[in-house]
Amino acid sequence: MSHSHSARDFVALSDLHPNLARPNVIGLVIGKTDVRSFPDRKNIGTERYTFNFTIRDSPTYFINVQSWGREEYIRSLSESFRVGDCVTIENPLIQSKEAEREEKFNPVTPSGYKLLLSENHSVVKTSSCYDTDTRLLALLHLPVKDPQDYYSLGDIVANGQSLHGRVLNVLAAVMAVGEPKYFMTSDKRKGQRCEVKLYDETERSFPIVCWDNESIQLAQSWIPQETVIFASDVRINFDKFRNCMTATVISKTIITTNPETAEANVLFSFIRESAQAGALPSPMKELPNETINLETVVDVYTVEQLKEKALQSDGKLEPVHGIIYGYISTLDIDESVSRVLRNRCSVCRFIVNEVSNTCTFCTHVSPEAKSTFASFDILVDVTDHTGTLRSCYLADCVAEDTLGCTVTSSPNWRTGLKVNLLSCKLADPIEASQSLLGRDWNYL
Repeated sequence: MSHSHSARDFVALSDLHPNLARPNVIGLVIGKTDVRSFPDRKNIGTERYTFNFTIRDSPTYFINVQSWGREEYIRSLSESFRVGDCVTIENPLIQSKEAEREEKFNPVTPSGYKLLLSENHSVVKTSSCYDTDTRLLALLHLPVKDPQDYYSLGDIVANGQSLHGRVLNVLAAVMAVGEPKYFMTSDKRKGQRCEVKLYDETERSFPIVCWDNESIQLAQSWIPQETVIFASDVRINFDKFRNCMTATVISKTIITTNPETAEANVLFSFIRESAQAGALPSPMKELPNETINLETVVDVYTVEQLKEKALQSDGKLEPVHGIIYGYISTLDIDESVSRVLRNRCSVCRFIVNEVSNTCTFCTHVSPEAKSTFASFDILVDVTDHTGTLRSCYLADCVAEDTLGCTVTSSPNWRTGLKVNLLSCKLADPIEASQSLLGRDWNYL
C-alpha cells in the first residue's frame, strides 16, 4: 500500500471505547456545522471557538466529532475539509455522550460516544478516498436513515400546519438553486441564506432553506433537474408570510446527495421522463449545444446585466442566450482528474455514477446497448469590466474546441446562475469595442 496508514492501523468507529490508548480513525465526512464562538468562562473577555462534524466508516456506523480551541486553529481546521472528504483523526478523546442533550442539536448517531479534538493532542488530516478505501466513497450515497422513512413533498403540503415545527426526512429532486444572499444580523454577525426549490411526483415546487455556509456550499454543487437529495432531520415550518410549508436545514440535518436507493431510482426515472416530455418548467435546464443555433445569438451583455437578469428571473424564465466580451480569469485544470473529466452515458449524455460507472437514468435501455464516454467538465470564471461570472461550465465539444485537444482517457460549485459556454473564441477587438462603446464604460 502506498499510503501512510494501512486499513489495520485504523480502529473501526464501532469498536471505539474510552479506554483505548491513542486510537487512529478514518471516515467520510457526511455532515459539518459552521464555526461558532462562545464566551470563555475560564478566561473572561475571550471567546472559545467550536464546530462539529460527523464521520462514517461503514453503512451502519457513524459518530459525531466536536472540536474546540483558539479561533485560528478552529477556522483553519474547518477550512481544511468539507462534506464528502475523507479524514483521518489521530488521538481523539473518546467520551460518552448524553444522548438526549446531544441529539437535540446534533445528528442522531448509532454510537454511544462522541469524539473530542484538542489542538495539542489530536491531528486531523484529509486523505483522498481513492487512495484510502473506495468502500468509504460508496457511503457518500447512502442515507443515514431508513431509505423508506421519508415524507413526500405532497404529504407535507397535505398535512399542512399540523407538521409545523416537526423534524423529519425528505426525499426530493432539485428544481432550482437560488443565489446565496448575505446580510448583517442585529448583533453585527454576518448571516447568509440560500433557498433551493425541490420537486417530486407529488409537488412541483417546494422550498428548502439553508442558513449556514456548509449547507449553502453543498447546495451550490447540486444540478437542477439532475440531482436528488435525501435530507434527514430537516425542520418543517409553515411560512405565514408566503402561506406555504417550507423545510429548513438545521444542525441535526445530514444531506445525502444522489442517494443510491430503490426509492431514489424511482425519482431519477421520474426526473428523466419529465424532462424528456417537457412536463416541467426549466429554469436552468441544460440544453444540448447542438440544439442552439449560435448564429441566432446576437444580444450582447455585460456580466453585471446577466446577473441582474438572473436575479429578476427567480427561476421562472427560460435560459438567456447572449454574448459577453471578456476574458477567462480562472481556468481550473489543476484539479484532480475526477474534477476535470466526467464520464457520460452514450444514450442520454447524463453524467454517470462515479463509483459504479453506470447510468441511473436509462433504466429502460439494456446495459449492453449503452456505453460511457469521457468528456471535459471544466469550471472557468469569465470576467469583464463590470464583474465576474464564477464557475461557468466549459464542457464537451466546446471545451475541446477551446483547448484544442480531446479527452484522452467537474465539480459543480455553482452559484444560482448556471452558465454554459456554448462557444469560446478570440474576439475581434474592433467588434468588441464597437459593441461596448455605446455602454456605460466609465474607465475609458
